[in-house]
Amino acid sequence: MCKNYYKSKYRNLIVGVDTKVPVNNGKIVTAINFDNAATTPPFISVLKEIFDYAPWYSSIHRGSGYKSLVSSKLYEESRKIILDFVGADDKLNTVIYVKNATEAINKLANRLFDKKTRYVVLSSYMEHHSNDLPWRKDYKVDYIEVDECGRIDLNSLERQLKKYRGKVKLVALTGASNVTGYINPILAAAKIVHKYGASILIDGAQLVPHTNVNMKNENIDFLVFSAHKMYAPFGIGVLIGPTKTFERGAPDYVGGGTVNLVTHNYVEWNSPPNKEEAGTPNIMGVVALVAAIKTLNLLRRSEIQQYENSLTIYTIDSLKKIRDVKLYCIDSDVLRVGIVPFNIEGVEHGIVSEILSNEAGISVRDGCFCAQPYIRKLLKLDSNNIDRTRNRPGMVRISFGLYNDYSEVDRLVWILSKIVNNKEYYRNKYYKNYLER
Repeated sequence: MCKNYYKSKYRNLIVGVDTKVPVNNGKIVTAINFDNAATTPPFISVLKEIFDYAPWYSSIHRGSGYKSLVSSKLYEESRKIILDFVGADDKLNTVIYVKNATEAINKLANRLFDKKTRYVVLSSYMEHHSNDLPWRKDYKVDYIEVDECGRIDLNSLERQLKKYRGKVKLVALTGASNVTGYINPILAAAKIVHKYGASILIDGAQLVPHTNVNMKNENIDFLVFSAHKMYAPFGIGVLIGPTKTFERGAPDYVGGGTVNLVTHNYVEWNSPPNKEEAGTPNIMGVVALVAAIKTLNLLRRSEIQQYENSLTIYTIDSLKKIRDVKLYCIDSDVLRVGIVPFNIEGVEHGIVSEILSNEAGISVRDGCFCAQPYIRKLLKLDSNNIDRTRNRPGMVRISFGLYNDYSEVDRLVWILSKIVNNKEYYRNKYYKNYLER
């Protein structure tokens, strides 16, 4: 059923939704962004807060001027807002500001490292590289299996924990996959992890912007997420975890802001979280993140999730009707965020994404989405036979934000049907460009 008449009620909250872009036939069309899993456009409210705060911009924790005091107060009060947003206990946990979720995970990997014991970290087959590679340097890393549909296998998690007999320090698990959109059973996983004396880290980059997360209720020990995926693209991310974790030892980055006392022979580190935030803080990023949180709270994330889920189902049902479109991991009985991966038989994923952009003004992502082992598993490819050429296996990914609507999906369906019906024409037109990318 066509839902052209149904526009997202959230569109007027977003900057740039009506931006015009050129396409190959010489026309100008309204751009469509279906690459929100990578990054989102800003809320109008975020830009307004940035603009309103700008006259008060000053150094944090380093001045006695009025603007500096205002900025420092805003910066410190923001931590409580973020802890409340994700249901964290502010008496036990702290918020550490970083650039993004990737930096947050690297920071945690550095801070949990113990030279005396080479602990085990369990990642999973569905992780983004950022929740796998940081652990490989100083830990033994092993992996939790996924089933044939790409969903986490909790039995595998428990088998791995039993196997290592108390040596697992941390289980690093995505909250929602950036490839399939599957939302992992966090509470069930956390219960198993804690049963064996380990801690659990949730990569919330794809989860936090789209649904309610409650660290206390779900027994989450560590949580990371990025503001640029939640309508506040100003270079800020957060690492949330127990304050005591960061009390001992030196921070991974040292310098201004990390110390209480320094001589040429002695260093006394600051208390967390300040000890972990070297250099001048990104106060503009914090202002943007807080503004985004306030907007999301007003909108209610449960309603956002319901709308995005409806849009996802509509997309899946529409794509099922197009011959030669191969959909991956579309189980209707599994909780998910608004992500739909697919391929067109006989047309390379990179060519499909280029056609969508050049012919219809639609932005999607293609490739492996920084999750190559997971993609290879979903495509049932031999992990030992890796193609190092440009013609690597992958998928096309549609990922929704709250501002996307049904009419945009209809335009996507129209151009995909056109590609399927004119494969040879489009392959001849775009194959050379694809090889040169």
